[in-house]
Amino acid sequence: MKAEEVIEKFRSAGALLEGHFILSSGLHSPVYLQCAIALEATPVAAEFGAAIAEQVGGERIDTVASPAIGGIVIGYEVARQLGVRFIWTERESGRMTLRRGFDVSQGERVLVVEDVITTGGSTRETIECLREAGAEVVAAASIIDRSGGKADVGLPRVSLATLEVLSVDPSQCDLCKRGEVAIKPGSRAMRKEI
Repeated sequence: MKAEEVIEKFRSAGALLEGHFILSSGLHSPVYLQCAIALEATPVAAEFGAAIAEQVGGERIDTVASPAIGGIVIGYEVARQLGVRFIWTERESGRMTLRRGFDVSQGERVLVVEDVITTGGSTRETIECLREAGAEVVAAASIIDRSGGKADVGLPRVSLATLEVLSVDPSQCDLCKRGEVAIKPGSRAMRKEI
């Protein structure tokens, strides 16, 4: 799957938004990728999952793990395409953990899959959590890398599309300085497609 096709699927689904957004990292950006909207079409989720599975197919993977909640749909689909089990991590008291009875075995080979990587923070936290539990995390993947390839998760990493999208600390945000209200995705504020 070509990067242009991935971006076009986001555009046609109305999942590539322009405005003033607060990202999960706390950074501000004029562009937001609403993966939940892009992935609500199950054929698109299957296509993205198959493309990621193909990119990592040469690696032996026992399990796919994703940080909740954004990575769950695509992580599950990649695991389904690879024919392996799927688990997720979630924050508890501010720390990424395995809950819900999920466990990993010593040396279990895990691929971490995210929807979008901006700083790589959630992916790194998930990798750390899995390693502490005994897993061997072998690689990471995402649908979109919005860091322009700069996010470092300490492992080989693949993405279906790479964008270089401005993401800044709120203290450095020109939109904030102009008095434009920043919104978190899912809020009722007006947004327009780009």
